[in-house]
Amino acid sequence: MELLLDAIKMDWPVLLPILVCSILAIGVIINRWTYYNANKREVGPFIQKLSKELANDNLINANNIAIQCGGIYGELTEEAVRIYTDQRKGFSRSFDISSSLAVKKLEDKLPILGTIGGVAPFLGLFGTVVRILYTFQDLAVQGNQSAAVATGIGSALIATAFGLGVAILAVIFYNAFQNTVKDFESNFQLIKLLFLSFADSEEEQFHSASNSGLKV
Repeated sequence: MELLLDAIKMDWPVLLPILVCSILAIGVIINRWTYYNANKREVGPFIQKLSKELANDNLINANNIAIQCGGIYGELTEEAVRIYTDQRKGFSRSFDISSSLAVKKLEDKLPILGTIGGVAPFLGLFGTVVRILYTFQDLAVQGNQSAAVATGIGSALIATAFGLGVAILAVIFYNAFQNTVKDFESNFQLIKLLFLSFADSEEEQFHSASNSGLKV
């Protein structure tokens, strides 16, 4: 404990950026964790309800189901219903644009965690190198003192440990959140395929009816 206090007193200018990174990382983790939990939904039952309404071509009820679902799934489905109503032929392209915008919302602030995960170890290493240099300078002035060497090296390693701890935390949650975003993306694709299945079936019916008319 005494060694930690000494490190804070002597190396606070070097430890301060790592502390800022740790506070920033915790803030981003809390923000994203809250956002993802607020937008999680049971997609299976939602898809089934939506499928029934689309099968009956009841777009008003489909839109109401999207509103009831809420969150990012509800918003995207509402947009899908609008696109499906206005332009069924270009549905895929228009939906992909809306889906990409939704993914950008999900990925917001995640680059901060990635950057902290990459930078924090180097900040810790920089602090270690600086403290070791000061330790050698003190030894040159005071002579060979094993206690001073041990204290200096111990203080230097605290910066590395602090930097590594922050980096590990950031990388763990960065990877976990990336997987969460991929799960959302997969469900977006399910919604897209659901709408496309009905759009394609209607187009096939139209072509078959047109061919029947030509034969007659």
